[in-house]
Amino acid sequence: MAKCDLCGQDAGFLRKRHKECQQKYDTGTKLIQEKAQAAALASPDFTALEHDLSSVATASFIADTILRALLAEAWQSAVLDALEDNVLSAEEERALVAFKDHFSLAQDELDSNGGYSRLVKAATIRDILEGKLPDRIHIQGEVPFNLQKAEKLVWLFQDVKYYEQRTRRKYVGGYQGVRIRIAKGVYYSTGGFRGNPVDISETVHIDTGLLGVTNKHLYFSGNTKAFRLRFDKIVSFVPYGDGIEVQRDALTAKPQVFITGDGWFTYNLLANLAQSQAT
Repeated sequence: MAKCDLCGQDAGFLRKRHKECQQKYDTGTKLIQEKAQAAALASPDFTALEHDLSSVATASFIADTILRALLAEAWQSAVLDALEDNVLSAEEERALVAFKDHFSLAQDELDSNGGYSRLVKAATIRDILEGKLPDRIHIQGEVPFNLQKAEKLVWLFQDVKYYEQRTRRKYVGGYQGVRIRIAKGVYYSTGGFRGNPVDISETVHIDTGLLGVTNKHLYFSGNTKAFRLRFDKIVSFVPYGDGIEVQRDALTAKPQVFITGDGWFTYNLLANLAQSQAT
């Protein structure tokens, strides 16, 4: 006879677990998530909270590994709660960090659903709005950018697709008239070839690479393309759902598009950094 994988007692014929054990497990899981999510933004007595959650887990047949996963999931849900207004306050950040540190939750655990990345991005935007130069990323290895004096890397996007707007000429129309055969392969035309040139604009994928954002410039480095754009030479930023379009201040300049995967953050990062340089 099979054993219940929760309580370890006989579960009955062809049964994996008791119905009552499953109910306790589900109830305990929900309670832990609710308590942890609320606590992650409230900075309570974490020692008492840890004891409380441990007691619930024991009574609900929740293993330590599952409890840890529930804490990480609750923390990410708390981040979403904090960002409902698209602003992360310093108090909210301190509470979330305190929760993370007390339970020794690692960055990869807290980013399974993108929660940790959202926290860092929101905090970066807040730093810029408060007139501070963000220092929230840590790059391992060298970056392929020749930074200028007093220039600091604020953010680095990877695997960014870079597009340019190109214009190509196409002729529309065609031959009009009557052709009279004179000899094999030779024709006499009573009309003529008529066609009108039409310029067609299209967005073309040029390269994929790194997009670096500093306090002064926008850098791109790919396999075949590398360049630097000064913020004060960019006249407009157009946000997309997954990237941004920039328009340089030059007579012949064409729109340039960068697909970063996060249009909201990219736009707010670039627009606010550019604004801070203009003031």
